Amino acid sequence: MIWGGKRHIRRLDDRLASRWWRGAAAVLAGALPMLAFPAPSLWWFAYVCLVPWILLLRTAPTGKRAAYDGWLGGFGFMTAVHHWLLPSLNVFTFVIAALLGALWAPWGRLVRRFLAGVPSPGRVCAALVVLPSGWLMVELVRSWQGLGGPWGLLGSSQWQVEPALRLASVGGVWLLSFLVVAVNVALALLISVRASRVPALAGLVATAAVTSAAWAWSPRPEVDGRVRIAVVQPGIVDGTESGMKRFDLEERLTRELAGQDVDLVVWGESSVGYDLGQRPDLARRVAALSRQVKADVLVNVDARRSDHPGIYKSSVLIGPDGPTGDRYDKMRLVPFGEYIPARSVLGWATSVGKAAGEDRRRGTEQVVMNVGNGLRVGPMVCFESAFPDMSRHLAEDGADVLLAQSSTSTFQHSWAPEQHASLAALRAAETGRPMVHATLTGVSAVYGPSGERIGSWLGTDRSTSAVYEVPTAHGVTPYVRFGDWPVHGALLVIAGLGAAEGLRALRARRRAPAPRSRPARTVRVSTVRPWR
Repeated sequence: MIWGGKRHIRRLDDRLASRWWRGAAAVLAGALPMLAFPAPSLWWFAYVCLVPWILLLRTAPTGKRAAYDGWLGGFGFMTAVHHWLLPSLNVFTFVIAALLGALWAPWGRLVRRFLAGVPSPGRVCAALVVLPSGWLMVELVRSWQGLGGPWGLLGSSQWQVEPALRLASVGGVWLLSFLVVAVNVALALLISVRASRVPALAGLVATAAVTSAAWAWSPRPEVDGRVRIAVVQPGIVDGTESGMKRFDLEERLTRELAGQDVDLVVWGESSVGYDLGQRPDLARRVAALSRQVKADVLVNVDARRSDHPGIYKSSVLIGPDGPTGDRYDKMRLVPFGEYIPARSVLGWATSVGKAAGEDRRRGTEQVVMNVGNGLRVGPMVCFESAFPDMSRHLAEDGADVLLAQSSTSTFQHSWAPEQHASLAALRAAETGRPMVHATLTGVSAVYGPSGERIGSWLGTDRSTSAVYEVPTAHGVTPYVRFGDWPVHGALLVIAGLGAAEGLRALRARRRAPAPRSRPARTVRVSTVRPWR
């Protein structure tokens, strides 16, 4: 009995150790994709980074375990991609990662469902469509701005690859994510299942053929003009009265642009910390700058408005005669950074990190501004540049140039500034419109209508103004015309899968033999004579 008890304890310990090993492996495997994003920016790694995670999921002993490994991998992915939030949100970063990581639990079950054991050629072909579609569903749900927005979409790792940017003009970043996951699935099968190598290789060839055809067919933006846009990046300004010190520095840097024949000057996010209605003296100083450089100045005001209740972040255009009346109030706010979701429940986040002490107010509509000489620009603020639909709508509304006013000063020494700057390349390629990413403290960047880099980045160590010769184009890309069609296709695939699984379960229930009825039991009543 004692020896049997020891063996039972040893088996239990082995099972627990196996679970811990799988859990740790899932977290690490899920974190690997972060190397494909800036700052490491190993774009090629995106095509193999999911293979370890997929191999782990397909060998899960049960569907429940696969879902658990999917959750843990999602936790690792969200923690790694958002690791730069740790100084601001502290432990709450892990809470958010755990909640959002649960979105990958169904994907983990899907991987096991289609790839476990030795999948048939039909299952392999289905997996090359279903698993990327399932991944897109995860990206779609977590792209809701209330859940943090589309930061770290897998396809956005391809921001510097010219063929990928061409494909983004066809189906946006969603198409890139789909293709990257499909390649990872095929490679995982090539490595792990000898019998599935032929259909997996055929899937890779088909993917390459389809993407090559799309690359060759997609229209190229035709450059039809050039504008000169200046970016003013003051850099870090600390200490008392930092708001006025920053304004003075921005004023001095803007003066240096006089005589350089610019069409527009762009300041970064929160470049003006005072409401211009209450500080007309600041508005007059910017108007004087506009007269001096002979161009409008787009500033960003982060202050409590005098004409509306609450704090707004607003892009405000100022010309030679003062504010022109063109104003865009930021619509999509950063969770916890600019407002706290369900503050009555989650307000305690302000005590463990740098969460917003007061919720900022939202704008209601996007705005296209006329800055003179027939140039129309579409401003966005901060992480709004991560949302493909916002830049697409601005292009539809007639914007010639897309603008993003940003500030990542809180995350100055992390990978966040480079990753944020890279997103503008995708937005430019998707819409066929050049995009200017102007920041307060770096990294500032400019991209042409095909997503190609224009000039050099202004890094986080720069305090300067720079003028960029920006090419313009006015064609309509397939993505602008047809929208998020890869997401709609993925929704149909998953809906079709659900319907097929439901029919299969119904047929199995009908074919199952009816349970045999047990013979009825009779109760024997015995007469007991009374004891005498």
